[in-house]
Amino acid sequence: MDLASKARFLAEMIVASSKAVALTGAGVSTESGIPDFRGPNGLWKRIDPRLATIQSFKLFPEVFWLFMLKSADLILKAKPNRAHYALAELERMGKLSSVITQNVDGLHFKAGSRNVVELHGNMREAVCLSCGYVIPLKEALKMAKRSYFSPLCKKCGGLIKPKVVLFDELLPCKALEKAIWESRTCDLMLVAGTSLQVYPAASLPEYAKLRGAKVAIINEEPTPFDENADVVIRAKVGEALPAIVDLVKEALRRA
Repeated sequence: MDLASKARFLAEMIVASSKAVALTGAGVSTESGIPDFRGPNGLWKRIDPRLATIQSFKLFPEVFWLFMLKSADLILKAKPNRAHYALAELERMGKLSSVITQNVDGLHFKAGSRNVVELHGNMREAVCLSCGYVIPLKEALKMAKRSYFSPLCKKCGGLIKPKVVLFDELLPCKALEKAIWESRTCDLMLVAGTSLQVYPAASLPEYAKLRGAKVAIINEEPTPFDENADVVIRAKVGEALPAIVDLVKEALRRA
């Protein structure tokens, strides 16, 4: 099938589904100016990924916070793009049950999505590693800027960390449980903008497929799950998703 036929086929799948869920990755946010991690201009080409391990954070928290002071504005000031708005519109239309995202930028919420599962945490908050006390990330950044050191918890004096999941750190239990539940109970999973390289998120399409759901992949580059997907659209998500939403609307008007 050519690209237009695949888009129409996917739109028909969305219309026919009773519970569709989306799984999104960095490719959904690159068009908002947020770099991905593994691409040609990805984050790991510019900084050592070992900086983003939980062990490194505990040993050298001031180094991590210095990185945050230099880079947080890029994410905090980013705005949703057409891909985010397209998924939010599908939810409003009753054709998307939830968005499971590996992104921490909060752009799905900003675009209007309501049922969002943030697998890797968020950039809205920071948390004390000792007592669990949570403060707004902007407050933690101000503390780090004033002291040029890692902000410390007002309650217990423990290290405060952005509420994002670092390498070698466990995912939030409730978010992971909900993501698995959504994957196991959907009849269509729309995988958008993720290379499906990072586990356990990369296993979610497998959960869906094993329970009989159809899987559609929209990504510029190949993924390990392509051969098992029902349809693969090789395109930018910011271009493909709005076009597919238009086709869904058209199909619903004809119904």
